[in-house]
Amino acid sequence: MALVTLGFALLFFFFDFVEELQSVNHIGAIGYRIPQALIFIGLMMPSHIYELMPITVLIGTIFVMARLAQSSEFTILRTSGLGPWRALRILLSLGLLFVLFTFAIGDYVAPLADKTAQLLKASFKGQVTVGKTGAWLKEKQAYGNYAINVGALASDGTMKDVRIFEFDNHGHLVSMIQGQTGRFGEHEDWLLNKVDRTEFTVADAKAGRVDRVVSDSFRWPTTVTAEMVAAAVLRPERMGTIDLFQYIQHLSSNNQSAQKYEIQFWKKVFYPLSCLVMVVLALPFAYFHFRSGGIASYVFGGVMAGVSFVLLNNVLGDLGTLQGWQPWFTAALPGIIYSMLSLTAFTWLVLRR
Repeated sequence: MALVTLGFALLFFFFDFVEELQSVNHIGAIGYRIPQALIFIGLMMPSHIYELMPITVLIGTIFVMARLAQSSEFTILRTSGLGPWRALRILLSLGLLFVLFTFAIGDYVAPLADKTAQLLKASFKGQVTVGKTGAWLKEKQAYGNYAINVGALASDGTMKDVRIFEFDNHGHLVSMIQGQTGRFGEHEDWLLNKVDRTEFTVADAKAGRVDRVVSDSFRWPTTVTAEMVAAAVLRPERMGTIDLFQYIQHLSSNNQSAQKYEIQFWKKVFYPLSCLVMVVLALPFAYFHFRSGGIASYVFGGVMAGVSFVLLNNVLGDLGTLQGWQPWFTAALPGIIYSMLSLTAFTWLVLRR
């Protein structure tokens, strides 16, 4: 499995390097050279390893089971008292280790490495953004509602081109705050610099007043954290489970759609468990009778099965978002389908034949 994972990682490293050469050409004048690109690609490898773990578990286990069957070692184990259920328990115990490893990679290592990679690239490009409009967030407070726009994130975590629109409980615009830069405070607040604040006061139904104040700094109390802003700017699948859960709670409390993030949250929960499904799917290969050189075709079949699982996982995620399916069901459906296939193969090939 380590060799298979290394082979796939090197393949993706090559693909990412070829794609990243375009960025080297575009921003090479300000210091983003090939060494920096290699570091950036290396930091993206934990995310690829996390995505590849079910495939590598399946291929590695199939190869081992097929080799044991080809050399008649598994036949000797069976005649020594190794029954199908005991063999399954042994593989599941090993699969639990891969589940824990996959969870640790996807929930701790990959988000940290991805964030470091994005900040590294931003230090040469100047900022991380989601397009011309930036990232939009909402927050509901006791004395009003806020629509927040962050233009970009700098490499040091500083927000750029911050705009905050305040509305009263009737939906009327009360004030607008524009800050060139902003930082996250230590006590649930933002510290904005070079601020232009405009307040709209309605004296009666026909007349109103507009007050404008320019200041060097402004403190705005808010519960919107750096992780929430990063979630709006960066890809949700690169977040940890706890950060995703907190961001979903924030979106729900502000009456915003959180389905995309809920699907990613449940994927984080169910995806490591797919390693258990893969070891069950590989067990029947130990009961086949292989001829010399016949392992390659079965390993190739394992590769196709693993690739189809990843494709199904991605397709069902997008399909569930479009169709409005339950997030937990959308995330669990690929594992359910392959679990049924695994148990069917185990029952028919192992227990009955």
